[in-house]
Amino acid sequence: MKLKIVLEPSDERGYTVYVPSLPGCISEGENKQEALANIKEAIELYLEPVADDFVSSAGAEITEIAV
Repeated sequence: MKLKIVLEPSDERGYTVYVPSLPGCISEGENKQEALANIKEAIELYLEPVADDFVSSAGAEITEIAV
C-alpha cells in the first residue's frame, strides 16, 4: 500500500509529517529520516484493527479485502 504524506519543516526545528488520507495521523522528527520512520509507525498503528472495531449485529459477516 502506498500513501501520500506531507513533510513540512517545523517552526520549532525538525519536521512535522502527516497523511492527508488518514485524518489525525500525524507525527514528527528531528530530521527527515526520523520523521519518516515515525510516520510509518503511526500509519501502522492507525490501520491496526482494534477489538472495538468489530462490533456488529447478528448475521453480520466480517471479511478482509486487499487494497
